[in-house]
Amino acid sequence: MGNYILRRIGQTLIVLVCVSLVAFFLIRLAPGSPAVLLLGDGATDEQIAAKEAELGLDKPLYVQYFRYIAGVFRGDLGMSTQYRMPVSDLIANRLPNTLRLAFFTVLLGLALCIPLGIVAGSHRGTAIDFFAMFFALLGQSMATIWIAVLNVYVFSVVLGWLPAVGTGTWAHYVLPVVTLGYPLAAETTRIGRSGMIDTLNEDFITATHAKGIRPSVVHWKYAFKNAVCPVITLVGMRLGAFLAGAIVVESIYSWPGIGQLLKTSVGNRDYQLVQSLLLLSAFLFALVNLLVDIINSLIDPRIVLE
Repeated sequence: MGNYILRRIGQTLIVLVCVSLVAFFLIRLAPGSPAVLLLGDGATDEQIAAKEAELGLDKPLYVQYFRYIAGVFRGDLGMSTQYRMPVSDLIANRLPNTLRLAFFTVLLGLALCIPLGIVAGSHRGTAIDFFAMFFALLGQSMATIWIAVLNVYVFSVVLGWLPAVGTGTWAHYVLPVVTLGYPLAAETTRIGRSGMIDTLNEDFITATHAKGIRPSVVHWKYAFKNAVCPVITLVGMRLGAFLAGAIVVESIYSWPGIGQLLKTSVGNRDYQLVQSLLLLSAFLFALVNLLVDIINSLIDPRIVLE
């Protein structure tokens, strides 16, 4: 496993370099300059040129890129032109909020999908199977933004049960977590059901039944471990790509996380902040998927990491 982890670390470094290149040059293709946004439309050409020189934007692109990468290796992500503070401090302040949101989202998704998907796969054609498929179909048919708006209207505007924006109490977590967690639970329920059905058709499960072991023991002790691996893989992929959904949810619920931070930084041409957030997102995606591979190999001995 040690060689596998080292190889994955090497692959991750290559991916991060590619992401840094794409992020650096892609953000600069958009029209407009951070200097103009900072000074306003009434700024003269001389003032804009002076501000660009102050920000280092007057240098050739390859010089700007290598300066940024050198700073990353030193742990210096640069200064945010929008917030006038170090990018690393901004991310450190906002990242815990997004990580807590991600944790409770995954917790809700697993708490719903594992029992529902596994039980549905074990009892095909029953009422619980029909409910699980309806639950999965409904969740996958609704866009995240639609769920968010519906939740705000019903539970905040009409019923007044839950706050629509902000943080601070457990009640502030409910709507964002449900908005992100329901589609995740729906998709993983379907995958868990399919995995359980496939596993129950395996020869070793048939042999286990032939030994006279109770069906409930066969389902949860033998079949569950194999059926849950695709669920963990899917959750890892969705968690790695969590930032995309978090941008919508954090914007609607005014959640002070890195998703909302990325949205505002793109609109304000905050180059250093955008580059760093995209680089962080790629790193987290690679880290989560590495952990998923290790967890799956521990659950199912047939999976060999080479």
